[in-house]
Amino acid sequence: MSEQNEQRRYHHGDLRAALLEAAEHSLRSHGAAQLSLRDLAREVGVSHGAPRRHFPERQDLLDALAENGYARLGERIRRAVASGDPDFAARVQRATSAFAHFAMENRALLELMNAAKHRPEGTGVPRSAEVAFEPLVDLIREGQERRLLRVGSVEEIGIILYATINGLATLVNNGLIDAERLEELVEIAVDQFLRGTAP
Repeated sequence: MSEQNEQRRYHHGDLRAALLEAAEHSLRSHGAAQLSLRDLAREVGVSHGAPRRHFPERQDLLDALAENGYARLGERIRRAVASGDPDFAARVQRATSAFAHFAMENRALLELMNAAKHRPEGTGVPRSAEVAFEPLVDLIREGQERRLLRVGSVEEIGIILYATINGLATLVNNGLIDAERLEELVEIAVDQFLRGTAP
């Protein structure tokens, strides 16, 4: 396909979006180790060099996938917190349930997101992760201000909650718990969490 035809097929932004969509599909099917810019170029119908305009290196593509993942996760958590019963415990329940279902539905992507967040090189992924979990952090702070949660490190309390919910989703993804039980177990976990962190 010629350069001119590529430009006709993909106006600004479309190639990047197409590559990310194809990359996420490949990630679900084959895992991160099999992701190849050359293969993705062939899949979306462009020359093998075209993806490098958006992703000079393979790691740039992986980081973009992780950032997109956190953006989607954050949007799900924000919507969950904002909708329904305004009761504090109900909002925590909805936020954690949104995260648990995202983790169950996007196993390979979440693994990539977690790995990218902790890479030492400077990328936008850690900030994307912070933004995604801001609604939960805000809930923890609100709970402390309203004396529903004990005063202490917001980060430590958040890590305990994250680890609990992520652990349940991991058990589901590994076939150790039926997926149908996830919601019930998240509800129990959040109830125990709120009781355990009460003043």
